[in-house]
Amino acid sequence: MSENQNLLAEQRRALILDEVRRRGGVRVNELTRKLNVSDMTVRRDLDALARQGVIEKVHGGAVPVVEASTHEPGFEAKSALELTAKEDIARAAAAMAVPGSAIALSGGTTTYALAQQLLDVPDLTVVTNSVRVADVFHAAQRSGGTAGTRPGAATVVLTGGVRTPSDSLVGPVADQAIASLHFDVLFLGVHGISAEAGLSTPNLAEAETNRRFVQSARRVVVVADHTKWGTVGLSSFATLEQVDTFVTDAGLSAAAREEIEEQLPGLVVAGRTGDAGA
Repeated sequence: MSENQNLLAEQRRALILDEVRRRGGVRVNELTRKLNVSDMTVRRDLDALARQGVIEKVHGGAVPVVEASTHEPGFEAKSALELTAKEDIARAAAAMAVPGSAIALSGGTTTYALAQQLLDVPDLTVVTNSVRVADVFHAAQRSGGTAGTRPGAATVVLTGGVRTPSDSLVGPVADQAIASLHFDVLFLGVHGISAEAGLSTPNLAEAETNRRFVQSARRVVVVADHTKWGTVGLSSFATLEQVDTFVTDAGLSAAAREEIEEQLPGLVVAGRTGDAGA
């Protein structure tokens, strides 16, 4: 299958998922008319979304999967979702990193994608509580020979702490380290973001660590794909008023964009012509 065909499949599935979540369920025959594709194509798309765990197939259609607010998927499970969206978000967010600045990256698969885009930004100081993010920078340093000698390589500070299922380090050790530092920009991945609950996570310890990140940053940039909008985890750790910019992807519905733009000073929709920004 060609790259363009793969992209079309991802776009269709993003539209299907948005319909399922917005309406609480869809029927196969409705999707075939809306997307102008065959019944077999729709069923393959539903099978793919069901394997990702984001919908549940029912007779003649699909309904959304309602996760418990305490459910926390592992890093590998999350890394397989919304790959194109995360790459688009990462490229857009990387443009906000100023050479020579001090930045923080929280844990998550979107910040992991962002870390790979930041390798070409010189002289960064990067503070992270993500083992995966730190590994991206350390691997790049090793590729240039002796670790830390590549010109312009980032200085990486990895907080200590207790490891979560998403490979983030949280708890008192991480909290104390972060509270003593100050960042120009925090790039923050989230489990969920909504108008009512703000930013949230299913992990109580991670909520406190993220709260410290937000308090230590001059500017907060949330990086999250469109599926995170409307999701609510067990514990809220920041309000929308504390967010300066929300970088997401083109799968975000028009209604959601309007709602976000009413409450946030900056919205960047990556992966489409004419990105909107702060």
